Amino acid sequence: MRVLVLNAGSSSLKGSIIESLDARTIANDEVSLGVDATRRHGLERTTEGLLRKVGVGSGQDIDAVGHRVVHGGSRYRSATRVNDRVLRGIEALAEFAPLHNRVAALGIHAARKLLPKIPQVAAFDTAFHASLAPDQFLYPVPWRWHRQYGIRRFGFHGLSVEWSTDRAAELLGRPKAEIALIVAHLGSGCSVTAVLEGRSVATSMGLTPMEGLMMGTRSGSIDPGILLYMLRTRRASWRELEEALDHHSGLTGVYGRAAGMREIEEAARTGNKRARLAIEMFTSRTAAAIAAAATTLPGLDALVFTGGIGEHSASVRDAVTRRLTMLGGVRTLTVEAREDAVIAAQTARLLQQ
Repeated sequence: MRVLVLNAGSSSLKGSIIESLDARTIANDEVSLGVDATRRHGLERTTEGLLRKVGVGSGQDIDAVGHRVVHGGSRYRSATRVNDRVLRGIEALAEFAPLHNRVAALGIHAARKLLPKIPQVAAFDTAFHASLAPDQFLYPVPWRWHRQYGIRRFGFHGLSVEWSTDRAAELLGRPKAEIALIVAHLGSGCSVTAVLEGRSVATSMGLTPMEGLMMGTRSGSIDPGILLYMLRTRRASWRELEEALDHHSGLTGVYGRAAGMREIEEAARTGNKRARLAIEMFTSRTAAAIAAAATTLPGLDALVFTGGIGEHSASVRDAVTRRLTMLGGVRTLTVEAREDAVIAAQTARLLQQ
């Protein structure tokens, strides 16, 4: 089955045509969303342009469209065929992932309008973590918060972790049901997941994609008292806090401006103290999260790095692993992120049932 995979992010729309049987990429491209990411008519034009770029309608036939959706909540625990009800559910979950679900829903609207006869499937980043046990997905907060408001850990980057788990099993030459892994997805968003026998048993992201590791522009976990203090003293409103924690924190907050890890590493080499500090904080927190995840496993067969930083920054990988000598001689693997291949495979399996 040939699947058009659409990944609508907060700043870009990625599209690829994948052969689901062997994960072969037939065509792919990416377009910037800019300010139009929040408007349906703008995203429709962008999606239409992307379809032309990858050849849909001009020689490249497709059998289905698979969409990456970050938050599936408690309801969507596997890939789901899109209908009006499912789309409303995805839109409702934007409350927990405003940077992601809102744009994903607009992308689905656009694709359904442009390709009305092609089946559409939503694949969820949270679904891989549906295997988490209560001691991992519950928070130590008033019980009614969980029962009445659905406050719990969901975890994210599941599509990436699923691909990394399968690739690690291939590289190790062992069935994934027999290995214990930690997958560190390090990119603009960052997370650590402990995987045992092919299932997620612990992960660093939580109710939202803001918890856990220090990220590109997101703070990751901080003392909640900071937020209470800022609100109580009226130094910031909740909207200002959301903006600051999502867009002006993490590496950006410490370094002083938005930049990729490559630029920050170059600045550190030329003596920029804040760049050095940003890298030190990033690697320290990543190593701490990996060490914490290791406590949920009976042993550790490999540490897997993936994502833009995880794949391309050898110095970050080295700095992280140097802090983990207490774990012993753990094998380290680097895996290219291929969420598109997982989405294509899940889409094909669902539609061929």
